[in-house]
Amino acid sequence: MLTTSFPRVLRCAAITCLVSAIPALAQVGAKNGEWRSYGGDTGNTRYSPLDQINGSNFNKLQLAWHFNTANLGPRPEYNLEGTPLMANGILYATAGTRRAVVALDAATGEELWVHSENEGQRGRNAPRQLSGRGLSYWTDGAAQNSDERIFYVTPGYRLVALNAKTGARIAAFGKDGMVDLKEDDDQIIDPVTGEVGLHSAPVVANDTIIVGAAHRSGGVPRGKTNVKGYVRAFDVRTGKRLWIFHTIPKPGEFGYNTWESDSADYTGNTGVWGQISVDEQLGMAYLPVELPTGDYYGGHRPGNGLFGESIVAVDLKTGVRKWHYQLVHHGVWDMDIPCAPMLVDLTVNGRTVKALAQPTKQAFLYMFDRVTGQPIFPIEERPVEQSTVPDEKTSSTQPFPTKPPAYDRQGFSMDDLIDFTPELNAQAKEIVSHFKIGPIFTPPVLSKRPGPLGTLAFATAGGGTNWVGGSLDPETGIAYLPSQKSLSNLGLVPSDPKTNDFRFVQGNAIAGARTSAGAGADGGAEPVGAEAGGNTVRLTVQELPLFKPPYGQISAIDMNKGEILWQVARGETPDAVRNHPALKGLTIPRTGRGGIAGLIVTKTLVIGGEPGTITMPDGKKGAYLRAYDKKTGQDAGAVAMPAGQTGSPMTYMLNGRQYIVVAVGAAGFPAEYLAYRLPN
Repeated sequence: MLTTSFPRVLRCAAITCLVSAIPALAQVGAKNGEWRSYGGDTGNTRYSPLDQINGSNFNKLQLAWHFNTANLGPRPEYNLEGTPLMANGILYATAGTRRAVVALDAATGEELWVHSENEGQRGRNAPRQLSGRGLSYWTDGAAQNSDERIFYVTPGYRLVALNAKTGARIAAFGKDGMVDLKEDDDQIIDPVTGEVGLHSAPVVANDTIIVGAAHRSGGVPRGKTNVKGYVRAFDVRTGKRLWIFHTIPKPGEFGYNTWESDSADYTGNTGVWGQISVDEQLGMAYLPVELPTGDYYGGHRPGNGLFGESIVAVDLKTGVRKWHYQLVHHGVWDMDIPCAPMLVDLTVNGRTVKALAQPTKQAFLYMFDRVTGQPIFPIEERPVEQSTVPDEKTSSTQPFPTKPPAYDRQGFSMDDLIDFTPELNAQAKEIVSHFKIGPIFTPPVLSKRPGPLGTLAFATAGGGTNWVGGSLDPETGIAYLPSQKSLSNLGLVPSDPKTNDFRFVQGNAIAGARTSAGAGADGGAEPVGAEAGGNTVRLTVQELPLFKPPYGQISAIDMNKGEILWQVARGETPDAVRNHPALKGLTIPRTGRGGIAGLIVTKTLVIGGEPGTITMPDGKKGAYLRAYDKKTGQDAGAVAMPAGQTGSPMTYMLNGRQYIVVAVGAAGFPAEYLAYRLPN
């Protein structure tokens, strides 16, 4: 293994106010004009009270600096999903195809140091590669000669501790600055081929660093067994493991009896691949857990299977479970829980509640008392349709929040079909006639000719809110949630007994794979169709999305009352829609754009760029970084970017000037971090 660290002269940079060593509250947003945690704070509010940049001047933003990541790795990366941190005038970020860590002067973008690990075959085999989504910062808070550290997880699943001033590994942490996360006392993981890693940022709170687990993406696992996605915590100074939480319980542990036929013993996944949140005052961490092995088939894992698709609250120091709530029983829809729970104090019916709000792929915002785990608004167990797939046994009921209402479309109905013209609508009806449709939790079906070829559904694998999560204003208790409509085709075909241990997998040969609003409309990947009687049935209509817009949107939800305040389309209308010959002469309101990209909230604005690219007024491809008025959702400004947003933005104040930094990239356009500020 080759370790490289390239220190350069560190330049002193003034900050606007002194940083206190007292732990920040989890729900107050980024403090002191900095951005020290992936989500702004450990409660993942993605909020900053800065207001130098506002609706009166947002259009005047200029590019202060940019950092091109093309040379950080053996090949360029186009999908940079990172959110940088800023502390003491230095910006820290992950970048490049080997997930290098870079330290930049936050005022100028000048490179200060770079750290990179070449993990050889282990890195090339990693299930979660490229730059990842971020890192963690920790300091002991000493007034002089403070100990400042950067933590990140390599693609090969190693936890690395770096000196924040020089980029050198901290020798006293683990073994020469690293903890090998595949060397686990609770399960055997092959160091080179073991399919486990992490692309999210570890979380640091009260001298404890917590690391989750991610697995190979996709709906067709190699078998019913896989690495288990346990969650572990380590001491930030020594790297000593403090605790482990078994997301799939072992015999004798709570929840083991929810796995029938001893399926807990061999089933894998059930990792925490999204961000973890922490309430430092309560001393509790909140784990958003994905579903077990087999995104669309669970016949080999009968039972509800705790802690699959559950929010689990654990003691920060011991890892002992405090409470849990399962959002999906025996999941077969790839809903997971993909993002960080948001922590905020609310006033509900005149009572102050320490709340946890969980955005989801299913476009429900689940809300709980984060101390007790009790729902803030009632959640009802309602009967749902049962699977007819052989050997599958789905749950007879699923949890339905009564408030807030779903903030994007769920399931699929004829009312969802494209209706720009009667002709397009008629063609869409013909396509849908080959599939099964129904409300949320309509199960996948065994694909057959002439039909149903699969179950069509929004708000499953790629729908609703994905890994970027939501943002909120802790002063008002209003959440701002990005979401997209992504149409999944859930069809199953018999598996090959030579390669799989279970009977069915998601099929590509007949049922196809999921397609999204962006396919065909955003110039993205070619939509995958399904064969019907020898003819290909595509989930698009004349290259237009099968369903009506908005393709992507932002929703503002008053969490104190459980009410949606406003919803707006996010982004410009895709070229393929606004230039389509069948729509010539029609007035089509802005449709928004599909894709995954996060938001931040400031004193007056909601800020986020558009995913994907469109043809800009100058004829070149590009996208907009947009601001929305927090109260109304109305446009509050926009600036052009050379490519679409691929990560989540952050903001900070330095030398009296506010900056907004955002990751962008597109096919053929190297990934970059762009920093914007107002003119002098």
